[in-house]
Amino acid sequence: MNNLLTKYKDKMNELNDREAMGLPNHYIPTVLENLQKQIKVLRYKPNKVLISMIEDPNIELQTRYAAGMLLALLDDPRVDPFKPCMISVPGRKVKLGLAYSKVEEIVELYKETGIVPEWIQKECPEYEIQISSFMIAKYPVTNKEYLSYLKENPKAEIPSSWKFGRYPFEYSNHPVYTISPETADNYATWLSKKTNRRFRLPTEAEWEYAAGGSQQNNFPWGNQYLKDYSNVVETGFLISSPVGMFPEGNSHFGVADLAGNVEEFVADYYKPYPGGKEIIDELVNKVGSYRIARGGSFTRLKDLARCKRRHGHFPKDIYVMGFRLAEDYT
Repeated sequence: MNNLLTKYKDKMNELNDREAMGLPNHYIPTVLENLQKQIKVLRYKPNKVLISMIEDPNIELQTRYAAGMLLALLDDPRVDPFKPCMISVPGRKVKLGLAYSKVEEIVELYKETGIVPEWIQKECPEYEIQISSFMIAKYPVTNKEYLSYLKENPKAEIPSSWKFGRYPFEYSNHPVYTISPETADNYATWLSKKTNRRFRLPTEAEWEYAAGGSQQNNFPWGNQYLKDYSNVVETGFLISSPVGMFPEGNSHFGVADLAGNVEEFVADYYKPYPGGKEIIDELVNKVGSYRIARGGSFTRLKDLARCKRRHGHFPKDIYVMGFRLAEDYT
């Protein structure tokens, strides 16, 4: 299947979703198909125990997922629609982006995913920027939080992941997806008015800094991809996951799910970095101007989970787009 990805690397959207995920078209089991044992053991545990388990890296992934399933059904207390958990990120001058000299290295490192140089060139060049102190949500916005928005704005967009418009209560603590970036902006505006705070989507630079830190890590946890540190195709879930269940994958600042689970819209539309060149690829030819998304997802391979990777929404089911909040200091 990797040969197929390499063959179609410049026409990835001609593949069906499973092929684009590097998966065969025939059935293969996922790592989450036999959770009955874990559910039986955990079903009478109090919420505080389940919370401690879901974010404990010493507990196996399947058990953490089962704890998250139960918390979803019991109304996960970690998720408060009107009091999102926010993490302070100190301001400083940082280097972001990627040097052109490293493009070939990245393409070679992830060649089995079918990436092409022009996708990586969007990350170039490396540049310096002063970022003011800000706050960013520990978790992406969840289905539970988005439901509160829909109840007060019933004509707002229904996420594509809500099959037939039904609220997926069994996934209440999973990230909401897919909605338009404009709807994500509207959510932030609504919550700001409800709480008398200053919520918004993070800028692209803020997102990359919160993910990679001043060290410019390749991934939120460091420079090497590590299996089971994030929910990407290689992890084997093939479904979204409860927020925060990959604590080893948290960034230096303690922000969760910045790699994998769902891609995250930021505030900025695609444009070249200072001194960079504009990349006209299939995404531009299909949708024109597009909002940048970051972080990869459970439907994407590990290369998209890199902190520097710039992406966007293409109109196919494999593109699962969520968002998280940022907040200005008052």
